[in-house]
Amino acid sequence: MRSVALGDEELLRRLAEGDERALRDLFAAYGPYARALALRVVGSPTLADEVVQEAFLSIWQHARNYRRERGSVRAWLFATVHNRAVDCVRREEAYHRRAQDEETVVVLDAEDVAESVAELQELADRRREIREALQRLPAEQRAVLELMYFEGKTQAAIAAETGIPLGTVKSRTLLGMRRLRKDLEIEP
Repeated sequence: MRSVALGDEELLRRLAEGDERALRDLFAAYGPYARALALRVVGSPTLADEVVQEAFLSIWQHARNYRRERGSVRAWLFATVHNRAVDCVRREEAYHRRAQDEETVVVLDAEDVAESVAELQELADRRREIREALQRLPAEQRAVLELMYFEGKTQAAIAAETGIPLGTVKSRTLLGMRRLRKDLEIEP
């Protein structure tokens, strides 16, 4: 048993130095046992494979963190597999709870389909009104507002891009917004 432990420690030393062959050797020695442990915890062969992959990746990335005084390499590896498996079970349970909650929301919302359709129609009508109001603006004001709201540009960026003074961009924005408010009957 002592020679196995020393061999495992040598594998971890090589892993810490970036030796991929050491990872293959460690997986060959403990992979099947790690998968059996993961399968016992998660209950799904696919999830067990993911857990083992995550665990060995973690061992690969953190080989320098192994401390002999805390236990054997085997114990460290199996503790890593177990912890990853428990995390996986928690993630899956949380996912199923969220899916159930969303399903409940969908069922509750499904009862009010007529209201949803009416809201969508109102939204479409409002968008049409806004597009029409934009078309009625003077071209200079419309161009500035389109750059700001549809392309996400700042007033300073518009001024730099178009060569229009910043003060002019600001005044066109203000005048355009005032006209839109008035045309769309929006309270300031």
